Amino acid sequence: MKDRIMEDSRRGLIVGFTGFFVVTALLVCASEGLNSEGLYLLEFKKGVHDGFNFLGNWNSSDQTPCGWKGVNCSLDPKNPVVVSISLSSLNLSGTLGPSICNLANLAELNVSNNKFTGNIPKEIGNCLRLESLYLNNNQFDGQIPSELGNLPSLTWLNLCNNKISGPIPEEVGKLSSLELFLAYSNNISGPLPVSLGNLKKMSTFRAGQNVISGSIPSTIGGCENLVYLGLAQNNLGGNIPKEIGMLKSLTDLVLWSNELISFIPKEIGNCTNLQTLALYDNNLVGEIPGEIGNIKSLMNLYLYRNGLNGTIPTQIGNLSLATEIDFSENYLSGEIPSELSQIQGLRLLYLFENQLTGIIPNELSRLENLTKLDLSINNLTGPIPLGFQNLTQMLQLQLFQNSLSGTIPRELGLYSKLWVVDFSNNYLEGRIPPHICWNSNLIYLNLESNSLHGNIPDHLIKCNSLVQLRLDANNLTGSFPSELCNLVNLSALELGLNKFSGPIPPEIASCKRLQRLDLSNNFFTSELPKEIGNLSQLVTFNISSNLFTGKIPPEILNCLMLQRLDLSQNSFTGSIPNELGTLSQLELLMLSDNQFSGNIPAALGNLSHLTELQMGSNLFSGGIPAELGALTGLQIALNLSHNNLSGKIPPQLGNLILLEILLLNNNDLSGEIPSTFGNLSSLLGCNFSYNDLSGPLPSIVLFQNMVKSSFIGNKGLCGVPLGECNGNPTLNSMQPSVKGGLGAPRGKIITLVAAAIGGVSLILIAILLYIMRRPVEVVASRQEKETSSLISDIYFPPKEGFTFQDLVEATNNFHDSYVVGRGAVGTVYKAVMETGETIAVKKLASNREGNNENVENSFRAEILTLGKIRHRNIVKLYGFCYHQGSNLLIYEYMEKGSLGELLHGEGATCWSYGYIAPVKTYQK
Repeated sequence: MKDRIMEDSRRGLIVGFTGFFVVTALLVCASEGLNSEGLYLLEFKKGVHDGFNFLGNWNSSDQTPCGWKGVNCSLDPKNPVVVSISLSSLNLSGTLGPSICNLANLAELNVSNNKFTGNIPKEIGNCLRLESLYLNNNQFDGQIPSELGNLPSLTWLNLCNNKISGPIPEEVGKLSSLELFLAYSNNISGPLPVSLGNLKKMSTFRAGQNVISGSIPSTIGGCENLVYLGLAQNNLGGNIPKEIGMLKSLTDLVLWSNELISFIPKEIGNCTNLQTLALYDNNLVGEIPGEIGNIKSLMNLYLYRNGLNGTIPTQIGNLSLATEIDFSENYLSGEIPSELSQIQGLRLLYLFENQLTGIIPNELSRLENLTKLDLSINNLTGPIPLGFQNLTQMLQLQLFQNSLSGTIPRELGLYSKLWVVDFSNNYLEGRIPPHICWNSNLIYLNLESNSLHGNIPDHLIKCNSLVQLRLDANNLTGSFPSELCNLVNLSALELGLNKFSGPIPPEIASCKRLQRLDLSNNFFTSELPKEIGNLSQLVTFNISSNLFTGKIPPEILNCLMLQRLDLSQNSFTGSIPNELGTLSQLELLMLSDNQFSGNIPAALGNLSHLTELQMGSNLFSGGIPAELGALTGLQIALNLSHNNLSGKIPPQLGNLILLEILLLNNNDLSGEIPSTFGNLSSLLGCNFSYNDLSGPLPSIVLFQNMVKSSFIGNKGLCGVPLGECNGNPTLNSMQPSVKGGLGAPRGKIITLVAAAIGGVSLILIAILLYIMRRPVEVVASRQEKETSSLISDIYFPPKEGFTFQDLVEATNNFHDSYVVGRGAVGTVYKAVMETGETIAVKKLASNREGNNENVENSFRAEILTLGKIRHRNIVKLYGFCYHQGSNLLIYEYMEKGSLGELLHGEGATCWSYGYIAPVKTYQK
């Protein structure tokens, strides 16, 4: 019994001790809680804003973070550790706290596509086992930490689309395992690290769209496994290193939009696996190396917008796999090599804006896959190859501004779905091809400035896809085709300078999308149909120099979008409706050389956007409305000459401080010339002759320098240049042989203006008035982004003009802080207009500052090129202005344009015609 008691006692003791130890062990385990890695992650979470609670299961009550959202651990059941954190696209914001860098076994960190801000923590260098780091598509700023160089296992590094600044650290060269480096679309600056050559395993290096400067290091040749090198849209200068030729695995070399200079190295021909070579928009010079023909794998070759010269190498025909070749906007000369026809898969060939000569090779007709061909703005001669009409894949065919002759292939358009055809500014003859819109795909047709004759073909009139039809300056005949108004997409119709006749049909009402209608310089007759008022989107309406009669239909006042209205040189009668003043968008109003009568409506003073008002050579009577003085934007001209106006000149006209030409001659005006005209400091020329004016001339420098003929035919006018006001003979006794001067109205105005301004030559004034009165041509610019639709790619709305006051405001009255360069004959200013457009304003030295001959010659030389063929240049001339003795030339502003050419006038600047430019998007 005693033994049993002892045994039971022993057992109880054992059970008690066992229970005690179990409870103790459990208590110990419970007290440990979440492990250290989980605590690091919770510390990281404190700096994160999680608006959608994606990290809601990150709980401190867990023992490990291995089951948490985005956290992956090793498979070791005894001691699992965090090896991957993937928090991509969770709309997280905040900062990337340094505590996450305490995860010693972390191999992958992915927080891409969120909204993280702040610096990349330098503690990231502690993750010695990190293989992949994805920080792309956030808002990180600061610099790339040099501590990244401590990560020997790092294979993929993606930093693109952030706000990272500063240089790429040299320590990147220590990443011996790195295969992919992506840092494009940031603000990275400074030179590329020389140590890049140490990255023997790197296959992709992309750092485009930054502000990286310096040159490409020659050590890049050490990246022996490099497949993709992308450094587009930076500030890289210097040469392309010949060591590029050592990269035998390279498939994509993307260096466009930099400041690279010198030649394309011939060693590039050693990159025999290259598929894309994009070197466009740099400052490369010299010839295209024939060695490029060795790259048999090349598919995309883009060398446009450089300074390349010489001929196109015949070896280019060896690129049998090429699909797109663009050599446009260079200085290439010689003939187009027929060897291009050997590239059977070629879909795009752009050679426009060069100096190519000779004929278009007939062999190009063998390129059966060609969809886009642009040979415009060259010096090509001869006919359009007949075989072009058989290219079934052709969509875009542009040959404008050459010297092509002969006829357009008759069956052009019959076998292809052409959507853009531009043969303008050549010497083509014959008729418009009857089948050019056979497949109802044509959107843009421009055949202007040729010698075509005949009618507009029936099938073209019924081309429902047509958006722009430009047939100006030919010898076309027939009546206005009423069927054109059934084209629901038509937005621009230009038939000026032809031999069309007859009335405008009432069916014009159906052209509801028409924005530009030019019927000028034809033989159209009858009255203007009231249905014009249905064109509610009309912006430009020009019917000048025709045989129209009758009154202006009041329905035209429904065209509230009108900016340019030109009814001049017709036989319109009746009065001008007061309601014309409701067309608040009008910038140009041309009513000269008609038979309008009655008073000039005071409501015209409401046209606050008006820059030119031409009402000369009519039968207007009554006084000049004082309300015209409210047209403070009036700059180009105010012409009220050759009417029957009477009364005094309203002093309010002195408010037109921007006005450059004022013509009040050949009326019955009386009284004195208002003293307020002393405010007209912008006047270039004026004419008061043949009125009944008297009294002293206002003290204006311009008046004092004018010839007497500008005041002839008045009585009682005196003062300089007419003589003292003390009884000296007046100009009343000076009678002309024929009152009014020249017989032709336009010649009459030009002659009087020439007399008024004295020292300025007749040729310069004629060109100035003619170009300023022309509708502004539309210029398409090359886009680097895809556009939303085909039609939006090819419709170009009218370009707004700039007034002198706009230029004054945009440059703070030509302050030195806006100067971008100075030259021998002038200063160039950078001006940002209210529209957001940046332009360059070249201000030549004032004639009052001496050196008159050089200044005038420079101004005239540049303006005289406006009407010439568009030639390749760094900048394009938008327009010009003469103000208070200073000559202003207004150019397109190009960030990397040639300042030397802009200052010294070494390039041929000219007025550009609209054309369809290629639309491309290339990787960086």
